Amino acid sequence: MNKSVPEIQQAFKQLRLSETAEELPELLRKAEQSSWTYLEFLEQITTYELKRREEKSIERRMNWARFPFYKPLSMFNIDEQTAITERQLRQLREFQWLEQAYNLILLGPPGAGKTLLSVGLGIEAIQKGFQVYFVTMGELIQLLKTEEYVNKSKTKLKCFWQVENV
Repeated sequence: MNKSVPEIQQAFKQLRLSETAEELPELLRKAEQSSWTYLEFLEQITTYELKRREEKSIERRMNWARFPFYKPLSMFNIDEQTAITERQLRQLREFQWLEQAYNLILLGPPGAGKTLLSVGLGIEAIQKGFQVYFVTMGELIQLLKTEEYVNKSKTKLKCFWQVENV
C-alpha cells in the first residue's frame, strides 16, 4: 500500500497530470512545513496543475500566432499617432469582434504602428483564451493568390479562417 514518491509521480503521469508529477516533491515538502490538511494539499495540487496547464496553453497559442516580436499593448502609445482614437482602442480591447468571429485587418502607411497594435491586441486576446494567427498583408495576398493550386496555401488559409475561441 505504501508507494514511493517516484511511483506516485508515475501514477500522476499516467493520469496525465504531468505538471503535478514534476512538482510533487516540492508540494510534499511545503505540505509538511505548513502542516496542510488533506483538503489544503489537494487544493494546492489542483491549483498548481490548472495554473501550469493554462500557462502552457498560452505558450502554445503564442507560438502558433507567429508574432514577429513580443510587445504588449502597453507599449503602444496612442498619443503618437492619429489613425485610431482611445475609444476605438478600448472597443478593440473588448474583443467583441473576435467573439463574433471577425478578422481584424489593419491598413495604413509604414510606421503608423499597425504591427505593434496588432501584436499587442493578439497577445491580450491569447491571454483571454482566444486563438490568434498573425499574418502580414503581403503573406495574406500571396496565400490568396496561390490558394487554388498550392495545398500549403489552402491549408494555411483554412487554419486562420477557422480560428475560434479556445
